Amino acid sequence: MSTETQVHNRIHEAIADIRDELVALSLEMHADPELAMSEHRAVQRLTGALAAHGFEVQSGVGSLPTAFIGRAGMRGAKPRIAILMEYDALPGVGHACGHNLIATAGLGGALAARAGLGDALSGELLAVGTPGEEGAGGKVIMVEEGAFEGVDAAMMFHPGTHTWLVRHATASMHITMKFYGKAAHAAGSPEQGRNALNALIHTFVMIDGLRQHMPETARIHGIVTNGGAAPNIVPEYAEGAFLVRALTQDATQDLWQRVKACAEGAAAASGVRVEFEVGKTYAERKNNRVLANLFGKYLSETGETIEEPVLRGGTGSSDIGNVSLVLPAIHPYVAIAPDGVAGHSREFAEASRSERGQEAMLHVAESLAHAAADLFLHPELVEQAWESFRTTGADLPR
Repeated sequence: MSTETQVHNRIHEAIADIRDELVALSLEMHADPELAMSEHRAVQRLTGALAAHGFEVQSGVGSLPTAFIGRAGMRGAKPRIAILMEYDALPGVGHACGHNLIATAGLGGALAARAGLGDALSGELLAVGTPGEEGAGGKVIMVEEGAFEGVDAAMMFHPGTHTWLVRHATASMHITMKFYGKAAHAAGSPEQGRNALNALIHTFVMIDGLRQHMPETARIHGIVTNGGAAPNIVPEYAEGAFLVRALTQDATQDLWQRVKACAEGAAAASGVRVEFEVGKTYAERKNNRVLANLFGKYLSETGETIEEPVLRGGTGSSDIGNVSLVLPAIHPYVAIAPDGVAGHSREFAEASRSERGQEAMLHVAESLAHAAADLFLHPELVEQAWESFRTTGADLPR
C-alpha cells in the first residue's frame, strides 16, 4: 500500500474517531452564540480541541484577542496550508449563518489532516481562527497585520442551500452615520430645535431614490440604531448603520460617495451636522479553481452532489475575499437546507443544528483534510494553485 493511500485511509479513520466530538462541539457553539470579536467561549472550545490533539496553539493574533493559530509540522516550512474557521454569530438570530459548522468543519479538517499525514507532514499545517466575519472584518485585519504572510493556500467552506465549489461575492463597506442636531420641546418651541432624526429619515428616502440609478448587482441597506430619546423632544442625535455593496472594492467606493452625498444633503437641508464612521472594506472574491476542484473531488466521494454555480446577480459579502486577493483560497458552499430558505433567518439557524447540517459539516471536514494532504504530498499542486492565482482575476457575475 502506497504512502498516499495510507494517508488518505488514516484521514477517513480519523474523521470517524472524532465524529462525535465535532458534532457535540458544533451543537454547543450553536446553543451558545457569541457576537463578532467577542467569541471567547468558542475560541476556548476550539483551541482546547487543537491542543488536545497535539497542535501548538497561539491564542490571540496581532490586535485580535479572539483570533488564533494552531500549528502542526515544522514552523515556517513549505508548503504552508491554512484551514480557516469562523465562529461568530448574528445579533438576535444566533448561528443563522452556520458559523458553528464552519468552525467545526475547519477544526475537523485540520485534526484529520494532521492525523493522516503523520511523518509525511513535510511543511506546516495551520488551523486559523478568524473572528468577526459578521461585519467586523477579522480576516481583513489579519491580512493587514501579516497573519497570512507565507501561506500557500487557505481553505474553508460555508453552509448554504446549494452545493457550489465557487461563487462570486460582492465587495462591501459598513458605514455608521451620526447626525447631530439641537434638542427643543417638540410642541412648545419646535422652531428652536434641529431634528437629527429627520436628516436620517431623509437619507433613507434619498438612498431609495438612488436605487433606480444603481447597477443590478449593487446593494444598499440600513437600519436606525438611534432615533431620539422621547417623542416630545426634538431629536438632537440620530444614528444609522448601513452596508454599501457593489461588485468590486472600487465600485463600492464609488457608490459610497453617492450615498455619502445623500446623507450630507439631508443633513444640510435639516440644519444638522453628520459624521461618518467607515468600517473595513470586504473585497470581491477570487476563487482558486485548482483548490476548488481538489476539494470537490473529495466532496463528491462523500456522496454530496455538486451543482453548477450561478454566477449572476448580487450576493452577500465575506472577508475571505480579502484573503483570496493575496493568496490562493477557496470558500465553497455545501447545502444544509432546501432552496428557498434564506440565510440569516431563523429557519437557517435551525438547519445549522440539524442532522443534515452536521452530516454536511463532517463531509466537508473530511474533504478539507484530504485536499490539504494532497497539497503536502504533491507540491506541484501548490505551484498550480499559485499559477492559477497569478493568471486569473476575481469572479464576477456574467
